[in-house]
Amino acid sequence: MSDAPTPSLGLSPLSRVRLDELLQEMQNRVGDIVTSRERLRALLDAVVGIGTDLDLRSTLQRIVEAACALAGARFGALGVLAPGHDHLSDFVTHGIPPAAHARIGDLPHGRGVLGLLITDPYPVRLPDITRHPHSYGFPPNHPPMHSFLGVPVRTREQIFGNLYLAEKKGAAEFSEDDEEIVVALAAAAGVAIDNARLYEVAQRRQRWLEAAAEITGVLLGTVRRTEALRLIARRAREVAGAELVLVLLHDEENARFTIEVADGADPSCAGMAGRIVGGDFSVLLGGPPYQVLDDLRSAAEWPGPVPAGPALAAPLAGRDMPQGVLIVSQRSDLIADDAILLSTFAGQAALALERARAQEERELLAVLEDRERIARDLHDVVIQRLFATGMQLQAAAAPQAVRPDVAKRINAAVDELDATIRDIRRSIFELRAPIGATFRNELRDTVDDAAATLGFRPDLETSGPVESAVPDDIVPELTAVLREALSNVARHAHATDVRVSVRVAGGELILMVEDNGTGMDPALARGGVVNMAERAGDLGGTFEAGPRTDGSGTLVTWRVPLGTFDS
Repeated sequence: MSDAPTPSLGLSPLSRVRLDELLQEMQNRVGDIVTSRERLRALLDAVVGIGTDLDLRSTLQRIVEAACALAGARFGALGVLAPGHDHLSDFVTHGIPPAAHARIGDLPHGRGVLGLLITDPYPVRLPDITRHPHSYGFPPNHPPMHSFLGVPVRTREQIFGNLYLAEKKGAAEFSEDDEEIVVALAAAAGVAIDNARLYEVAQRRQRWLEAAAEITGVLLGTVRRTEALRLIARRAREVAGAELVLVLLHDEENARFTIEVADGADPSCAGMAGRIVGGDFSVLLGGPPYQVLDDLRSAAEWPGPVPAGPALAAPLAGRDMPQGVLIVSQRSDLIADDAILLSTFAGQAALALERARAQEERELLAVLEDRERIARDLHDVVIQRLFATGMQLQAAAAPQAVRPDVAKRINAAVDELDATIRDIRRSIFELRAPIGATFRNELRDTVDDAAATLGFRPDLETSGPVESAVPDDIVPELTAVLREALSNVARHAHATDVRVSVRVAGGELILMVEDNGTGMDPALARGGVVNMAERAGDLGGTFEAGPRTDGSGTLVTWRVPLGTFDS
């Protein structure tokens, strides 16, 4: 087979060269178009991919991964700006293994070249980041990086953060096409981030509303002040994702604040309940619905551990005046979202206080009405019957009617009736006396007085008919024992929690004082402890002091009989 000459198509050698060049250029342009179409398709896939989930953290991670894939970067990161836009508050990375991440240590704060996009939010493309005059250097154990591309991410015309890419694969630096496609991705990422943030805010608001509905249901029933405030604090911490929630109550008479409830991630914070805060929060009482504390730890002298960082404070606005403050430690980026809803929660806490006070007033009014009814019945019915009986007996005791010994016995009975009438009249006077001098008030005053030496207010619980069943001669004995027990705790126990229980049950008056302090040895009891035992013995009762059932702290039990009373 012979070689046949290739037809020239009538072209000269020079024309054939030009035609080859045109064909090569056309082929190159077709290749560029195919490559651009593939990158455009990849960009569209990335845009669709980053919007598949509304979880904010997952969205940020997918944005970084998509940027690395589109630009061919070995490493990528998305730095989230803090609210003040002066530093980075979060840093989502891709390409660095977790172990290497842990060795690097703290996340960057946005200094050096990374800070260029914070101060001047425009794309930055560098062939070697280490040679830039603003280069801050890398921390130990950080992988080497040279080529760099940075692009700002905007949401609603606000800078949300910056995309950082490093180490272009297969090339010395990132190209203009890389920059353009990452800028386009950043624009789409801003929309996806905004949607994720709106969804997160909506979810948080829903949780706040559900918690508020739960609290409202509690307030519709019988309200126990401390229990309601504990529920409010716990739900506020759960919904806000807070590290600590405090409910401070204002003591206007002594111009101080006491921690009523402390709910936190650290179990030791519960020991702050009942303690006095060394600081003045009065400025928060009459202010706006909420205020931002720049640093909770430095805002006051706290009786226990509190986290550093910002916090929200909302006054508990009562019927007549603010009653306290609700404080929630919070991340700075969530303060704006939670502030208004927290003020609503504070309103519910104030309502719980109002409801508890109203119930106490109703119970007190019922006691007063009952006492008035008893006094009226004693005066109008019992005394009159006793008086009439005495008159009949006196008439029957006439000397001419009975023997002298019988008359003497009748007159003695009349004297007893007179004494009984006097006792009943004294009881009527006491029943109609001001309620402020009640036994319960004496107990509260004793406990309140102990707060000054203990540094916190002990918990007080009363049960049974302590007002009506405890005789007057036992009241001073019990209050003296209570003062001595609390004084011993303050002097020796180093306790952070004290609980006082006074109850009437089974014909006995029982006082229990327990603390979580260092404990005591009953064999070494002397002084005040001996006096407490003698007071119980004088009244026919018993006294015990020793470790609590769990072996920690001290439990003091003082009990005396109440005669024929049966609860």
